[in-house]
This record gives sequence, C-alpha cells and structure tokens, in this order.
Amino acid sequence: MTAALTRFTRRYRRALRAALSASAAPGLGPAQALAIQAREAGMRQPALTALHHGMLRAQLLLLGPRQRRAAARHRAGRLLKAVLAPPRSTARRDVDAHAQTGVLAGLLGHRTAELARTNTELSREIAARKSAETALRASTREQGRTLRESASLQQRLRLLSRQLLGVQEVERKTISRELHDVIAQTLTGITLRLGALKHEAETDSLQHTITRTQRLVTQAVDLVHRFARGLRPAVLDDLGLVPALHAALQAFTLRSGIRARLIASPRAEQLSSEASTVLFRVAQEALTNVERHAHASNVRVTVALQAHGVGMDIHDDGRSFKAGRASASRGGARLGLLAMRERLEMVGGTLAIDSASGQGTTLSAHIPLPKPVGGGRATRSSSLPESRP
Repeated sequence: MTAALTRFTRRYRRALRAALSASAAPGLGPAQALAIQAREAGMRQPALTALHHGMLRAQLLLLGPRQRRAAARHRAGRLLKAVLAPPRSTARRDVDAHAQTGVLAGLLGHRTAELARTNTELSREIAARKSAETALRASTREQGRTLRESASLQQRLRLLSRQLLGVQEVERKTISRELHDVIAQTLTGITLRLGALKHEAETDSLQHTITRTQRLVTQAVDLVHRFARGLRPAVLDDLGLVPALHAALQAFTLRSGIRARLIASPRAEQLSSEASTVLFRVAQEALTNVERHAHASNVRVTVALQAHGVGMDIHDDGRSFKAGRASASRGGARLGLLAMRERLEMVGGTLAIDSASGQGTTLSAHIPLPKPVGGGRATRSSSLPESRP
C-alpha cells in the first residue's frame, strides 16, 4: 500500500466516524477534500465503495439500538455519495478551467504564429533597409564625385572665359591700333593727294568730283576713328582711366541725351593697366544698360580711392529693377552682368547692385590695389600690349 493510499484510508476512517457520530450530514468541505485525496491515491469507485462498506460494518457493530444504526448507515451513505460524486459546481469549474486552458493554448499558438510571421517580415525589412542604405551610400559617393567633376568643369570654364576676355581685349587693342595707324593714315594720305589734284584740275567738273571724293574719304576717316575708339580708346592707354572715362561720358551724352557727370580722384590711376581696362569696360557696359533700359535723365560716375582698393559707383535716376531677376534672365542684361562680374573677378574685384523704386540704381565695382613690391609705392603694370597714339 502506498503512502498516499494509507493517508487517505486514515482520513476516510476519521470522516466516517465523524459522520456516524454526528446527527447532521457531513459538510461539503470535508467531502470535497476526500474526493481530491481519493483521486491522488488512485482510488476508483469500486475500491472506494468496498473500503467504505468494510469500515461501515466494523463501526456499526459498535453502535447500540437498530434505529440508531439505521440513521448512522444513512449518514454514512451520504458521505460516500458526496465523495464519489462531487458537487456540480466543482465539476463545472474543472470543465471550465480545462476549456479555458484549451482556449489559452490555442491563443498562444496563434500569437506564436503571428510572432513568427512578424519576425520574418522584420528580417525582410531589415534586409531591404540594409540594401537601401548600401544603395544610398553608393549614390552619395556618386553624387560627390559628380559635384567634384562639376566644380572642376566650372573652374575650367571660368578660366577659359577669362582667357577669352583677355585675348579679346588684346585683339581689340591690336585692331584699334591698326585702324588708327594704318587705315586712318592711308585715308588721310588719299585726302591730301586729292587736294593736290584739285588744285591741278583744269575744269570745274573735275574739281567738283574731287571735292565730293574728299568728303567721302573724310567721312571714312571719322568712321574709322569711331570704330577704333569703340574697340579700345587710345586715350585709355595714353592718358589713363580718368581721361578715358571723361571721353566716354561725353560721347554717351552726345549719343543718348542723358546728362552725365564724372567725379574721379587722380589717385585711381594707381591701378594697373589691366585693372583700369576692367573698370573702363564695366563703365561702358553699365552706360549701355542705362541708355537702353533705365529711362534715366542723369548719370553720375564716381571713382575714388577706398579701403585697400579703388571703387567705382555708377548711379542713375531711372527706373529700378530686381538684380536677382536680371541675373537669372536669359537676355542681354544677364549676359552684361555676367561679363562685368567675370571681368572684375579676373583682377580680384567685386560687383554689387543696389536698385530701389524711386531711388534709381547704383552699380558698385571695387578692385584691390596691388601690394607694394619691396616696401615701395605701387606702380601701374599691364599684361596688355601698349598702343601708340
């Protein structure tokens, strides 16, 4: 006999004696406890019934009258019935607990499957993100390489543009000199020869023809001089920036009817020949823009020595414009501004434009002065060939 069965037998004997000696029915609590202990001891209904009857016969012999034994037998039967058939509520709780356990197990399995699917999707997403990060890093490297190539190409293009501007200025100077020194002198010689022929002519008709020819040659000489000055004024190379600006403003007033005024410091001549040419070309382009677009009545050009350089301000009282929009446009205004900026950058200069409604427009150019060599005064130097008067 096992220890669990021995303990159950002892407890059941005590419970039976208590039921036989009491006048009331056994309580629900002891019966339920005995039923649980019987299942733990492995007692099934036949064995439990046999154990009950064996203990009951032994206990009934100790009782007195028959009526008393009948009442005791009845109470003992109720104890056996309570142990063999637990209350419905207890059985129902066992069934509910078992059913709930099954539901929880099913829910746990479902959640486990969902977690597995989520882990699979998460793994795929992690792999996709790693692939995207790899592609992004590759794209960033490619973009950096493209930006470096673009910057290099832009620098080369700017260098080429500056070289073209320098070559253009040299060619202008050469052509202007040829027009002055060769073609104009040749035409002047033709005029002198025609004058000599005019005195030697015998008929009035021939003299009249020579006079008209002289007039045409004189007009051609004037035209050649205008072309030569337009290409590059000789006064810029011969006398300097300030006289060249003065002559340009006089021609501008005669051509456009706009009053022009020049305020210039002689110290501006400290600039190199190349820097003076740049300022002169910037002034030419600015005056052309004023004549074409500003509808101005007055223009003032100021050239003065500023901190670490020479500044030139060109102010007109015409209508204003948006400098940013003009720089972004595709017309001649944009090309003119780009040309001015490019020329100034060639000599380390800067360009600024201030335009406000009712106040006109001011274009400001600044060029730094060359540093003195060996502690002496700065001298004018030029990378352009000199022209003869």
